[in-house]
Order: sequence, then structure tokens, then C-alpha cells
Amino acid sequence: MLATVHCEAEWDRTDQVGETRWISGIHARHGFPNAVIAHAWFHAPNAAQILEQQAAFPLVRGIRSKPVTVAGPAEKLTGGPGTMRDDNWITGLSRLERYGLSFDLRVPYWHLAEAASVAAQFPNIPMVLNHTGFPWDRSAEGLKAWRTAMEIIARQSNVHLKISEFGLRDQPWNYDCNRAIVRDALAIFGVERCIFATNFPVAGLRVSYDTLVRAVARMVTDLPTADRDALFWRNAARFYRMQIEA
Repeated sequence: MLATVHCEAEWDRTDQVGETRWISGIHARHGFPNAVIAHAWFHAPNAAQILEQQAAFPLVRGIRSKPVTVAGPAEKLTGGPGTMRDDNWITGLSRLERYGLSFDLRVPYWHLAEAASVAAQFPNIPMVLNHTGFPWDRSAEGLKAWRTAMEIIARQSNVHLKISEFGLRDQPWNYDCNRAIVRDALAIFGVERCIFATNFPVAGLRVSYDTLVRAVARMVTDLPTADRDALFWRNAARFYRMQIEA
């Protein structure tokens, strides 16, 4: 059986529930996708209302709400609206536990220590870090900082990792460099907490779907079959609570 997960795609931030409603209609007609990660601004005045509406859809398993971030590791973190230090944002996140929903976290690596503190506050909310923590700086120093940040957030047992999106702005997709990222990420989190994701169509700016999937499969060809199954589908099925037969 084939199964897919739809992750919110910024349909219309003034109609957050509209995307979920449309995707649910696609599922009704075609049987796919099998789970939805919907959107809700955690810090907005109507956050509780939107979250309640999203949670009412049977396909919704989690929420992605991108916190406000700074542009680089040298910039000072603030507690402004929409950041992970905003009390309203924290309150919004806390509501996920009430509905049994997971949280898809999307921040660059220089926010991971901050994110780890948030994850520690809510051990009963399953979280998954998107896009391998965005290792955008591939210099030796940049990768060292990325690994350190990844190790910090990996200490939180409720945090999983999506092995996805290795594309760099204005640079070609590089197998060897990206393989090093994948293997480091697997070593830090352990295969049991890693989920392969494609991030298509965005990843298509740098690599084809077929090339991406085959490349990642080649990167882990030495792993036991059970580990590869876990990475490519079993972990995702468990995290997003989907019934999938091998």
C-alpha cells in the first residue's frame, strides 16, 4: 500500500483551514493523501479557533507553524511576536497536546538550542524537525555549528528529524556533500527517530524527484533492511499514525 503525507504549503494565510478542506476533498476523490500537517498561527488572536477547526478534520495529524527567526547565527535572538520566546506563541503550541497533534518544527540550525528548550517544556507533544535543521553553511565551521546544534535538540526524546531538503541557493545538488549531511544526521538522531521526506516541489529547483530518492537510498544502502524500511516509511507511518501494510 502506498501512502502520502501532505505538509501545509502556504495556500493562503488568510484562509488557513481552506487548504485542509481542499486536501480533504482530494482524499475523498482519490484516496490520497493519507495524513495532513495543517497550518495554524500559534500567536494570532484567533489561534485557538483555527486550531480547533483544523483538528476537526480526520486527516489532520499535526500542525506546522513557522516561528519568526533571525537571518543568521550572528544575529541576536529576540522575544518578539511569533518567535519561540513569545508567550502567545508558546500558549498556541501548548494547545496541540489537547488535540493529540504533533508539531512540525521548521527553523535553521542556529535556533535549535532555543527549540530544544521549547521541546523540553512539552514532552508529550511529538515534534519533528524539518529539513535536516537547514545545514546551509557547508564550511567546516558551519557544519561544526550545525552538528553541535543538532546534538542539543536530539537530546529531547520527543523530537524526531526529517531527512529532507539539502538544496543550497545558487549551488548544484552535490551527492557527496549531502551524503555527509545525511550520515551525520542519522548518527546524531538514530535511525529510529529519522523520517525521509522529499520537500517536493521545492526541492525540484535543484534535483529531480527520481534522482533525490535514488540518491538517498544509495547513501544508506549499507544499513540493515529494517533500518532502511524505518527511515523510508515505517517511522513516518508511526509518527503520523497511519495504517500502512508492507
